[in-house]
Amino acid sequence: MAIEDLQKIREEKLTILKDAGMDPYPVSVPRDVSLHDVRDKFSEYVDTDKEVSLTGRIMAIRGQGAIMFAVLDDGTARFQAVLKKDTLSEDLFSLWNKAVDIGDTISVTGPLFTTQKGEESLLVSSWSMAAKSLLPLPEKWHGLVDIDERFRKRYLDLLLQEEERDLFYKKSMFWKSMRTFLEDRNFLEVQTPTLETTTGGAEARPFKTHHNDFDMDVFLRISVGELWQKRLMAAGFPKTYEIGRVYRNEGTSPEHLQEFTNMECYAAFMDFEDGKDFIKELYKTVALDTFGTTKFTSGEHVFDFTDEWEDLDYVDTVKKITGVDVLESSEDELKAKLTELGVTYSGENRERLTDSLWKYCRKQISGPAFLINHPKLIAPLSKTHPDDPRKTKTIQVILAGSEVGRAHAELADPQEQRERFEVQEELLKSGDEEAMMPDWEYVEMLEHGMPPTFGLGVGERLFAILAGRTVRETQLFPLMRPKANE
Repeated sequence: MAIEDLQKIREEKLTILKDAGMDPYPVSVPRDVSLHDVRDKFSEYVDTDKEVSLTGRIMAIRGQGAIMFAVLDDGTARFQAVLKKDTLSEDLFSLWNKAVDIGDTISVTGPLFTTQKGEESLLVSSWSMAAKSLLPLPEKWHGLVDIDERFRKRYLDLLLQEEERDLFYKKSMFWKSMRTFLEDRNFLEVQTPTLETTTGGAEARPFKTHHNDFDMDVFLRISVGELWQKRLMAAGFPKTYEIGRVYRNEGTSPEHLQEFTNMECYAAFMDFEDGKDFIKELYKTVALDTFGTTKFTSGEHVFDFTDEWEDLDYVDTVKKITGVDVLESSEDELKAKLTELGVTYSGENRERLTDSLWKYCRKQISGPAFLINHPKLIAPLSKTHPDDPRKTKTIQVILAGSEVGRAHAELADPQEQRERFEVQEELLKSGDEEAMMPDWEYVEMLEHGMPPTFGLGVGERLFAILAGRTVRETQLFPLMRPKANE
């Protein structure tokens, strides 16, 4: 039967409900306890010998004649309601048969009992409609390969696939664990601007909009307040963090989205090596709290957070895998190697070429590992390495061939930061839309003095890898193109 015909039938049932004096969309309905709690404390409720009111969406109906069985789901658990002709008023029993469908949300009231087959159930003495559904639930949804359909109708995906719902409970625990870890170590949660006049803290193409009142262009932030939080270090706050949304006007891939959640934290006087230990403990704690394990498989990669974390020198690692020294080779040599490796790259300046070579290399590293000693050009906010002025005190956390965190011994020298920003400014002028926008007021802050600071940024790409999903799958409502009018 066509969906239009099914909808028409349900609309007729809607009229039947109204004619019977039952509001199909009431303000409230009787509800005493969740289905999870009634399952958990079933014997206690039975012992009270009192009627209980439960609510839920009807996921299945079976039976005929004098007895009907309905499976209810309220998002916490499933529970069975039993309707018998001899224990329910004739009007309500008849109305059920005429007007109720799978997909409706109802309230049922009655005593609890156990069926002859041992099923914990509620014997319905009265019921009311909580929300009449006018479209049927899909008969087949599990295993649906049309990802666009799943994401566009995410409410059905989550309703019909318990594994998908569980994913987002885990994601909530992921951020809760991270927040608790930081709070227990006296980090102060802060909120920094999401609209900025310059996008600092990362290298990415931003979204641009216009502030009408101030009559000026502004940008959606591409990092979680890195330059703002470091201002707070200068203001005397010893430790801060923020968990929030960031926006990058870039392509979509299994690891990239235009909108996602990141955490950034900063600690004054935290030593670089202590920072490594801090990262290890954070990742291990979050993994255990969220998934109950430290060992994961992602594609062809297997890693365990309790293993030794290897230090990988950026330059040495790229040279070992590709034969190219990114500090010594010319730009033409970098391009030639990328072409030889079949790597597609965008941007032809040294920074983009170097980064493209590294991204080719990282896919071969399972981790957990710390990529360290990044070339100065690709780490414009990080302190210069004391043993090699061409390198910086930077960390990237590598898991399953992906970057899942970046940390710095934050650059505090205002003169050097000005020089680094000037290099980025030239890149912007040459057409590199991902180069970092200079923030001269930030340089002025450094001139007043910022204490030695260690900073870390990590986002939901880490969660996606631990969950064995693409980052898009871990979004409740990923951005979709509007469906064309039919």
